[in-house]
Formats: sequence, C-alpha cells, structure tokens
Amino acid sequence: MKGHPFKARLGYAMAGLRAAWRSEKSLRTHAVATVLIVMLLVLTRAPALWWAVMALTIGAVVASELLNTALEALADHLHPQQHPAIGLSKDVAAGAVLVSSVAALVVGVAFGVDQVWPWVSAIQMATVH
Repeated sequence: MKGHPFKARLGYAMAGLRAAWRSEKSLRTHAVATVLIVMLLVLTRAPALWWAVMALTIGAVVASELLNTALEALADHLHPQQHPAIGLSKDVAAGAVLVSSVAALVVGVAFGVDQVWPWVSAIQMATVH
C-alpha cells in the first residue's frame, strides 16, 4: 500500500472491514453490543470521559478481532494443513481477543456501577413517588 493515494488506502481498509463483517459473526455481535453501549451512554447522559473510555475499549476489542481474523486468514492460506506453529499463532491471536474482551467487560462493569446503577435508581425513585 506504500505510495498509494489516501483514497485508495481507505478503499482497501473498507474492503477489509466489509470482508470481516461478512465472515465474522463475532464482529457483528460486537457491533450490536456497541449500539447498546451507545444507547446507554445517551440515556445516562454519561460524561465525555465515559464516551472516550468506551470508544477506546470498543476500538481495542474490534481491532483485536480484526487482527485475529487477518492472522487466521493468512495462516490458513499459507499453511492449509494443521501445524503446531500455525495452531499456536491462531490460539495466541484468539487469546488477544479474549484479553481485550475481558478488559471491556471490566470497563462495562465500572460504567454500570458509576453511571447505569445511579440512573436506574433515580428512575425507580421517580416512579415510586
């Protein structure tokens, strides 16, 4: 991609995202989770810092998922037969997705405690009185 104009590089990136979208159910699941998180951010009127934390967290999970997909596709193409080194590479990449997903879960719990729980409590108090 070196030497290609920005528009072409952007096109390659978009083609990659489309291909991953079509082939990876987990990426589509992350997209649904992202929509739900954005809805909660809006409903709770979360401060800008939470928006930034969520954007970075979602970006890390999606980026690790995309890198995992790319590594798996390349490994399968270069060495279609089973091989311990290929298996290890794919397992490590899947581990990266797991680590970023667990970190996202921790961020989600913190957001729930800090923003969602008080918001739900306020709604409950308003409906009781």
